[in-house]
Amino acid sequence: MSSQIQRAAVPETVTGEVGEASPAPVAAPPARDRYFDLLRFLALLRVTFYHLLGWGWLSLLFPSMGVMFALAGSLMARSLERRPAAGVIRARLRRLLPPLWAFGALMLALLFAAGWNTAPEGGSATLWDRLRLGWYLLPFGAPPYPLELGGDGGLLEATWAEQAAGPLWYLRAYLWFLLASPLLLWCLRRFPWPTLLAPLALTAVVGTSLVEIPGETGNAVTDFAVYGGCWVLGMGHRSGPLRRMPPYLAVSLASLLMGLALWWASGHRGPDGWDLNDIPLAQAAWSFGFVVILLTYAPMWNRLPGRLARWDRLVTLANNRAVTIYLWHNLLILATVPLIDRLYGLPFATDGFTAFLDSTYTLWMCVFLWPLLALTVLATGWVEDLAAKRRPRLWPDGRVAKARRRSARR
Repeated sequence: MSSQIQRAAVPETVTGEVGEASPAPVAAPPARDRYFDLLRFLALLRVTFYHLLGWGWLSLLFPSMGVMFALAGSLMARSLERRPAAGVIRARLRRLLPPLWAFGALMLALLFAAGWNTAPEGGSATLWDRLRLGWYLLPFGAPPYPLELGGDGGLLEATWAEQAAGPLWYLRAYLWFLLASPLLLWCLRRFPWPTLLAPLALTAVVGTSLVEIPGETGNAVTDFAVYGGCWVLGMGHRSGPLRRMPPYLAVSLASLLMGLALWWASGHRGPDGWDLNDIPLAQAAWSFGFVVILLTYAPMWNRLPGRLARWDRLVTLANNRAVTIYLWHNLLILATVPLIDRLYGLPFATDGFTAFLDSTYTLWMCVFLWPLLALTVLATGWVEDLAAKRRPRLWPDGRVAKARRRSARR
């Protein structure tokens, strides 16, 4: 889920008036692929609404995580074609880790303030329990947190830590994909079809009841298998085997795979019905087919076309703050609850008003969430700029950059 996904284009140059000496060319930033930016924006939006509303069918409507891994894989492959692998991995880690550290610092402060001592339920803390806190610094494993902390009478429900830390699995999976990318790219070039299909085969083994790997190791292996196909698709979508396949055939095979995913899901529905997050094999197949279709007909947009252009600034902001939005949105959803609960204590809170709040509680969570997210972007989003070695910006929606480019052209 990397907020910096972009593909280079020919930079613009600035020339002088006729008859005058041309000034030195003004370096313009590489043009972004706005189609990829739009997909990332939609993925972030869908993830946020999924965690806010809990509607399992949203995983069918738009498999956000598969799309985000595919976009990240595309960027990684493009970088590996231009620079040594060690430098690329180091640069990606530098951009990923500081936003995680900012989030982890607050999480740990809240956990320890609430009385957590790193001990598992019903036991005492060991040295390993304390060493695992290092996953908040470098997420090779799942950062520890209590399943329940506090009581029902607190500001947040007892499971707040588990919900707030839920999105961290993505960073663990992203880190392992990052480290495996040089090998994956090598395999993709030499054994394209086996490399593309191997994650689906692995998911059929570890994502079903055939083989069960316990604990967080099992979760990590399953995540790697489920979304590995999407990452590899992103790595090879410009030169891989699907690019050489006629579009109608690629889409037909993708549709068949998605149909098989629905068939499997129909017989293995979890506690939330058609929520594919509870059905690994269906999630892997559905996401794979969905990404194939998105990449087969991927346009090259230097700017958003038509009516989509009205969303340009919001799409730009979301892409520049993608890591911040992803990390913080779950905690902010939880933070809306005590804010809304205060409305029940207003002087004019009659029985009718209380009933109205009860019936529209989720709506008010949505209303409060976006201002909280905006404040968080202002307060912590600049860490992403520092991580990318850019000048810190409070609200990078592209407006200032466009003004500067227009001024440079003049």
